[in-house]
Amino acid sequence: MDTIEVSNLNRQFLFRRSHVGLSKAKVARDAVLRFRPNISITPYHSNVKESHFNVDFFKEFDVVLNGLDNLDARRHVNRLCLAADVPLVESGTTGFLGQVTVHLKGKTECYECQPKPAPKTYPVCTITSTPSKFIHCIVWAKDLLFAKLFGDKDQENDLNVRSNDTGNSSEHSADVFEYRKDEDIEQYGRRIYDHVFGHNIEVALSNEETWKNRNKPRPIYSKDVLPVKMTEENGNTEKDCATGDVSVMAFLSLKNPQDIWSLAENTRVFLEALRLFFSKRRKDIGNLTFDKDDQLAVEFVTAAANIRASSFAIPLHSLFEAKGIAGNIVHAVATTNAIVAGLIVIEAIKVLKKDNNNYRMTYCLEHPSRKLLLMPVEPYEPNKSCYVCSETPLSLEVNTHHSKLRDFVEKIVKGKLGMNFAVIMQGTSILYEVGEDLEEDMVAIYAANLEKALSELPSPVTSGTVLTVEDLQQEFSCSINIKHREGFDEEKEPNGMVLSGWVEAPVYKDNNKPIGNGESTSNTFPSEEKDVEIQEMSEGTETVTGKKRKLSKVDENRNQKKPEKLDVDDEDDELIISDDWESLTKKKRV
Repeated sequence: MDTIEVSNLNRQFLFRRSHVGLSKAKVARDAVLRFRPNISITPYHSNVKESHFNVDFFKEFDVVLNGLDNLDARRHVNRLCLAADVPLVESGTTGFLGQVTVHLKGKTECYECQPKPAPKTYPVCTITSTPSKFIHCIVWAKDLLFAKLFGDKDQENDLNVRSNDTGNSSEHSADVFEYRKDEDIEQYGRRIYDHVFGHNIEVALSNEETWKNRNKPRPIYSKDVLPVKMTEENGNTEKDCATGDVSVMAFLSLKNPQDIWSLAENTRVFLEALRLFFSKRRKDIGNLTFDKDDQLAVEFVTAAANIRASSFAIPLHSLFEAKGIAGNIVHAVATTNAIVAGLIVIEAIKVLKKDNNNYRMTYCLEHPSRKLLLMPVEPYEPNKSCYVCSETPLSLEVNTHHSKLRDFVEKIVKGKLGMNFAVIMQGTSILYEVGEDLEEDMVAIYAANLEKALSELPSPVTSGTVLTVEDLQQEFSCSINIKHREGFDEEKEPNGMVLSGWVEAPVYKDNNKPIGNGESTSNTFPSEEKDVEIQEMSEGTETVTGKKRKLSKVDENRNQKKPEKLDVDDEDDELIISDDWESLTKKKRV
């Protein structure tokens, strides 16, 4: 359902500035038909997880080429391709890194044969239109709103476009962000506040299709949150105004950065921070970029992110937490996307020719290894322990007396297994089911079951119980053996349950950390307690792993060198780049 954003334009070759706001699928079709008019392309401006894109739909194709931007959708398509027995060519890019993998049922590993960590990358359309996590709000506040108000006025971003498209009203015209000579700074701040948190939300709500399966946000206007003039509330704000020491927290006596501010407090911080930028740092406006060491910038971004989060019913965060989340975006690179797109087509041609012996999983590296940027390896065989393609039973340790069925559904069925239309059964007894055709009385029964402890269900789930969990749309099912366990380590096992049954990511012998399987990679990702690095687009990039693979001829006869390790954005993962791939790939699976 993606539409074209301004930030998409520098990473591809089909979209132009005039296409912003239009369907990616439809514009891509039109662009391709201009230079290949004799082919047939059918675009769908839809969510790939909608029910009509079922197994029968996928059976219509000879091969599926994936260019998705989130783990959940990738898993969904993987399972549909397995059920339809259709080859899948997967792909992903992050900055200068990328990969293309080929998946054939029964012949190569499926996309889920190796566990994937939860991605920490976010599509631009999610940030601008449908945020669901606080980090989406941070990126919006930092890279759109802060940049628009205090950065280069000539630099277009997606906030510009949305403002231009809001109608002809002078109150919401293209120059809405300009500071007018006839208004005081508080009037200006409230006008900006009302535009981005009120008017723009109302405009977004007018697109009913977007909110058909989502919770609607609520518009927020400053007068409803802070009706009294801020200057009257805050008293004297002219103290300690040296530029280097400017801080809203000091002015408002907000002493603890780990406190979570209320909506009213966030509103005060937002308006006061904007006032301080214009009154104390006016000479910097137009040249500012976000700096996590700039206290006033962090305060403004925290407040703006929290107000947006409040609009979308997302839990608010403290300044301390927000500062830790805010980091640098690694932008997508058109060259990487072009290389990976070419590799996708090469593998698709092999699939169509049934050239099974020459399939390759190819990794695009950031730094050349022996003047090579591409690292092709032969695909794995299916993982016999994979619960998706090998149907290996899983096991779940859980306190059956305390954990509710809702916990199992949210944390395991949806969170871990990626099922969307789940049916949970014990023998022939159905404990839970989702579907549009359910009778009202059954919906009520299943809703009541969600609030019951596992051991208190109509068919009690206790130690030794075997549950069958099935996704009707994906035509995928698995068995889960339940084992009762009294206590869990809150720090190491925060979910209060432990799912096992697949092969964990392999461990590199030198540092006891898993190698590879990261969804996104970079050479500058910090550890968890530091700033989190946010990827702006693709989430599918995997790292080259140190497991046993047969290499292509280009990779043989390497000189012996010590591997170079690059940090990635999941604290437990590493990317290994080496000139001695043969020795690395002879390691056995753990």
